[in-house]
Amino acid sequence: MAGKVFFSVSMSLDGFIAPASLGDLMGRQWMELQQWVFPLRFFRENLQLGEGGEEGRDNDIARETFERTGASVMGKRMFDAGEKMWPDKAPFHTPVFVVTHEKRDPWERPGGTTFHFVNDGIETALGQAREAAGDRDVRIAGGGATILEYVNAGLIDEFSIALSPVLFGSGIRLFEGVDASKVALEPVRSEPSSRVTHLTYTVHPR
Repeated sequence: MAGKVFFSVSMSLDGFIAPASLGDLMGRQWMELQQWVFPLRFFRENLQLGEGGEEGRDNDIARETFERTGASVMGKRMFDAGEKMWPDKAPFHTPVFVVTHEKRDPWERPGGTTFHFVNDGIETALGQAREAAGDRDVRIAGGGATILEYVNAGLIDEFSIALSPVLFGSGIRLFEGVDASKVALEPVRSEPSSRVTHLTYTVHPR
């Protein structure tokens, strides 16, 4: 189990990663939050949006994040939202383990993504994801509540934030409810681009 467990999200300057309502996904605020990724060559390739797109450090980071990921874990809320929006070839191209109370057979999609539904908690989901990922990393894809569960359980090794110059005012805060008494952070790098600032931290027990 050589791989790391990490998450990587876009965050507003006031600490939000998504609107509170699923109905507001793809709305103006969310689109502004994610605006750095839409023009990227890798993003366009991965979602089969056509040729072309921007290269540069933002594009490199998006591609590196994808290439390091051997499996993903997500919560039911994120899966429900994505099931309606992802193309037939879902953009993961690896196994995805959904933490849920719903009992459901694996859902195989074209392009290498298979969703597995795990009914007995975050640690079981992570164990299955680690096995599937081999020596690559496991990404905790989201949403915010699922990321927080893994942080508070001491199961995150590293995370990256694309800090976007927008304000939400309300929504889902990345670290709302974090047990700060158990979590210590060590800065790894800070890389500004023309659209966002990429921040990376390792996580240690306090």
